[in-house]
Amino acid sequence: MTSARVLPTGGPVHHVCSTTPRPPGRSLDTPLVVIAEGEQALPASVQETLCRLGHTTTATTDVLEAVHHAECGRPGILLLGLPVDCACSALDVAHMIRRKTRTLQLIMIPADSSQALAIAALRAGVTDYLPQPIGLEVLLASVRRCFDAQPSDRSDESAARRSSGPEPPRMIGESRSIRSILASIAKAASTESTVLVTGETGTGKELAAELIHYHSARRAKPLVGINCAAIPDTLLESELFGYERGAFTGAHAAFEGKLQRAEGGTVLFDEIGDLTPYAQAKLLRVIETREADRLGSTRCLRLNIRIVAATNLELEPLLAQGRFRKDLYFRLNVVRIHLTPLRERREDIRPLIQHYLALLNERMGTRVSGVAVGALETAMRYDWPGNVRELKNVLEAVMVGHPYGIITPAQLPHYLRESVSTGASGTAGTAVDSTERDRVLSALFETNWNKCKAAKQLHWSRMTLYRKMAKYDIRSA
Repeated sequence: MTSARVLPTGGPVHHVCSTTPRPPGRSLDTPLVVIAEGEQALPASVQETLCRLGHTTTATTDVLEAVHHAECGRPGILLLGLPVDCACSALDVAHMIRRKTRTLQLIMIPADSSQALAIAALRAGVTDYLPQPIGLEVLLASVRRCFDAQPSDRSDESAARRSSGPEPPRMIGESRSIRSILASIAKAASTESTVLVTGETGTGKELAAELIHYHSARRAKPLVGINCAAIPDTLLESELFGYERGAFTGAHAAFEGKLQRAEGGTVLFDEIGDLTPYAQAKLLRVIETREADRLGSTRCLRLNIRIVAATNLELEPLLAQGRFRKDLYFRLNVVRIHLTPLRERREDIRPLIQHYLALLNERMGTRVSGVAVGALETAMRYDWPGNVRELKNVLEAVMVGHPYGIITPAQLPHYLRESVSTGASGTAGTAVDSTERDRVLSALFETNWNKCKAAKQLHWSRMTLYRKMAKYDIRSA
């Protein structure tokens, strides 16, 4: 049996993989799952499992009855599992329902799948497309995504959650490594210990810090981020600790430092590996004493803060080279969370694409409905040196030039397709490296060696560009 040929946008994808059971007796509040099927069209255990999880379900072999349910607006999800010999095809039913309502979540489960049918189903407004034979876990995961995508007026409870504050941060993924990372974050959030988050650029270190803060007892207080690579030693004390009026020439008013601004909350020291020796000594004292000397003040400033540090550098080699203080390292490395690069969890690429397509469509006003199978396969084979950030930037760049329809392989950046093609041809790694070196040189020449612009053109951070230049022995002109 063929596999699904199009990756639909679908609704927001949460990092939580389990379904929260919905209590029985909430038929008016809980969206109904209508199963429209023919004989042996779906696994017999589907309805039983959905009921056990607390969902209200009903099954029917009557197409008109299924459409009537949709017209009444009762169901939240309709599973279309019509057999091939049905007088009315699942695609026809999808068209009929979409003419009546746009809010119903449609999951098509055709008995006979093809690429043409998948594309047609997507264009007809189907939420998800699952070819048979289908595993129960895959189907339940699709149902969970559809429940997450329910319109806001479906649930007073969800509306109350939205009005109470901003949505909590989410780490997208279904891989074992993501589940392990989320478990580590949950454990860290339940303590007051200092946390060190490591990982390559673009893996989501800032997001991990947000999750730690959001799930901690300090979530009602601020989370303040400090880019350690962007503060020179001459401004370090005033930026972090603040100053009093008249503390120095030009200090016309008192200034509240970033550490005081985070009082009661969490401070994220990002790019901690780029701290100078002077800054490391200052930070060490803050961590040890939770006190700071405010410029121009005679009293010591007491700090009630939780510290999270993040770096894309390996600190252990810096310790051996004497570039990072051992005492600071041991105070930061109490709880350590390492974020896995995207190339080592390729199963998360699909849900990440789903998530960012929905997010970017809403933000940019585009109507990109999905990704063709060839483009998805290319994305799955690419190594993504810029990780999740690079994936998001690539999708955004493609959607700027192609705001409608389905993303095809030809619309992906040339370097990405070329890199995958070179790697798939069986050529040694040096050929791929040579291609990447040419890309770096090309970007530098096109931007007149402006590294900031070159990094942006390559969808990398500047630190990644610097590392690549060092790796390929590329020196500034």
